Amino acid sequence: MGDLYLWAKALHVISVIAWMAGIFYLPRLFVYHVEQRKTVPEMMPVLEIMERRLLKAIMTPAMISTWLFGLIMVGMGGVDWGTGWAWIKAACVIGMTVFHMWCAGERKALAAGASDRTGRGFRMMNEVPTVLMILIVVSVIVKPF
Repeated sequence: MGDLYLWAKALHVISVIAWMAGIFYLPRLFVYHVEQRKTVPEMMPVLEIMERRLLKAIMTPAMISTWLFGLIMVGMGGVDWGTGWAWIKAACVIGMTVFHMWCAGERKALAAGASDRTGRGFRMMNEVPTVLMILIVVSVIVKPF
């Protein structure tokens, strides 16, 4: 069972890296989208394709596999739920998933021309996953609670 746990852990880390890469990049694409839509309108179809493919081909499968391998580790007894760090991590992972869904909604709104967010607004929102990631890593590695 030890080898299976290590494989789940390795695949979990790989999935997290892929998910985080996408979750940091997609809001940056949104910034370009809103800041260039009037000055370079011919870029909009390209940005929309990039946004859609990033979300559907990389981010969503990576999110699903992150959850899958994380839950496998939890099921194998890899988490002590009597500690605060486990609950902090769980809450932050749920928060990251909500942010992912928010990004999916914003992508649809941008494609429909219905988003009124500014580049600055998307830049600010891009800090949300950064804060969540810091909390997750510190919770898991340092286990302060």
